[in-house]
Amino acid sequence: MNGLRSRLRTADLLGLGLHGLRSRPMRAVLSALGIAIGIAAMIAVVGISTSSEALVKQKLAALGTNLLTATAGSDFFGKDSELPADAIDRVRRIDGVEQASWSATLADVHVYRNALIDPGATGGLTVVAADLDLLAATGTGLASGAWLNGATEQFPVVVLGAKAAERLGIVTIGSAVEIGGRQFTVAGILDPSPLAPELDSVAVVGGPIAAELFEFNGSPTVIYERSADDLVEQVREILPATINPESPTEVKVSRPSDALAAKNTIDQAFTGLLVGVGSIALLVGGIGVANTMVISVLERRQEIGLRRSLGATRGHIRSQFLVEAILLALCGGIAGTAIGWVITAVVAGANGWLVAVPPAVLAAGVVATVVVGAVAGALPAARAARTSPTAALNA
Repeated sequence: MNGLRSRLRTADLLGLGLHGLRSRPMRAVLSALGIAIGIAAMIAVVGISTSSEALVKQKLAALGTNLLTATAGSDFFGKDSELPADAIDRVRRIDGVEQASWSATLADVHVYRNALIDPGATGGLTVVAADLDLLAATGTGLASGAWLNGATEQFPVVVLGAKAAERLGIVTIGSAVEIGGRQFTVAGILDPSPLAPELDSVAVVGGPIAAELFEFNGSPTVIYERSADDLVEQVREILPATINPESPTEVKVSRPSDALAAKNTIDQAFTGLLVGVGSIALLVGGIGVANTMVISVLERRQEIGLRRSLGATRGHIRSQFLVEAILLALCGGIAGTAIGWVITAVVAGANGWLVAVPPAVLAAGVVATVVVGAVAGALPAARAARTSPTAALNA
């Protein structure tokens, strides 16, 4: 006659695991808290990083990645060179070029709030001449006022960059500033320019008035060019020779969007470091779960002996304590995932970002806690299974 084999149903197994947690709630909460902190740190770090990355991608999509800037380099002897005055006309004739503009820094010309300011207190601000297509080419917007036009570029009218207006204390359109010993009327204030940050700290005047008052010779300092997306690299290759046919090596060409992409890469590397720190916190939480389960096994030896004497096998005991450890870690993981998401939402909201936490990251956080709980509970569960019923009942 075959003996009856003891069985433990899944529902009963889960019930036993939950009973073990409910019997010592404070200890369970503190152990789960260690797991929750580790997972919350990892979710928050990844979530904040992905939300910031989403903002960068959104900005790049809005601003475009097809902007190239060309500046003068140095000649063979190391002296600063100049871009030809007619370079912009040649650039506009390149196949695929959609927009082209220029700006030119006016040497020894500075902008001041008024004539009483010390000439040495420039505040790091410069004055540039520019053509009328500058905003369109660089993707820069107007915070207030108006941009230069065919009439105002010929008169003492200026448009200030975002930082320039802030440092000069200009908030009202129509205010006057001092440029080169002459009063200029502020017609507009620019928004910060992500792709052309050099425009944030300048005062922009028209080319004709710059030539009249400051002996501007028409040579640009920076040329901004936009082309069709699929032709950017092709245009980049021929741009130096087009701008300066005699000395193409003296022309430097860069792609501003690459700087934003590089910043995002650096942020991702820093995120990896912080995820590593969060992993350490998760490891500490796992050790806390293991410690809790070891103590639980020692305290419940009589329960183990009684269950063994009633027919529970070693496998049942092992499964009971393993499930208890997994449930403990799972509770901490779910709580930590929720806390991490809330932290991400708060930080993203404070910075005006989109909340972009990949669902796979949330799922991975919960799965990671299950794995940590299983590993942490394996040794205590095995120890409980090896406990002798007789010795346990006599404990």
